[in-house]
Amino acid sequence: MKNHTLKSNVVTLRGEIICDKEFSHEVYGEGFYKIFIETPRLSDTCDCLPLTISERLLYDFDTKIKPIVSIEGQLRSYNKYIDGSNRLILTVFVRTIKADDENKTLSKNPNEIYLDGYVCRKPIYRETPFGREITDLLIAVNRSYNKSDYIPCIAWGRNARFTAKLNVGDRIKIWVRIQSRKYQKKLQGGDVLDKVAYEVSISKMEKG
Repeated sequence: MKNHTLKSNVVTLRGEIICDKEFSHEVYGEGFYKIFIETPRLSDTCDCLPLTISERLLYDFDTKIKPIVSIEGQLRSYNKYIDGSNRLILTVFVRTIKADDENKTLSKNPNEIYLDGYVCRKPIYRETPFGREITDLLIAVNRSYNKSDYIPCIAWGRNARFTAKLNVGDRIKIWVRIQSRKYQKKLQGGDVLDKVAYEVSISKMEKG
């Protein structure tokens, strides 16, 4: 069971660490840190993605020098109380990390994720003002110790039409990438707060 859960949630990233580590939490005496990695998109823009990583994996790394690294791990979710309500937070839980400075030129597709999970909420189909088809999907991916990660995903075009017909409980295998999107939130008094949202975009899928 443990081996299956590892294979049902696989993240592979390659990019540049863009900030120094920040302490997150401790579990049984092991400290975990939050850092961010920048990975390029095919459109020549970049995504800035959050990582959660053990202090034991960072032992040989100096995050201040912004190294290029290759990472394998899992996409995790947890609830956090923010601005008076619970919100679902996504992070990449790092299992392995290695320096990858030999080739300074990052590949065009260094952001790959495979998820094998179950539909846990009725899919929501919609169209944008420009006529693009989108379906919002929430899937539950099992992991060890009877826990699950709940991953909100977006399907486009023909994938949107396909996922719109799925039922709660259906098993689905998807190949995705996690993307960052900057936006602004207006506060009381007219101030504007810059924020970042993370989206899991589906590129390929199989049912069952």
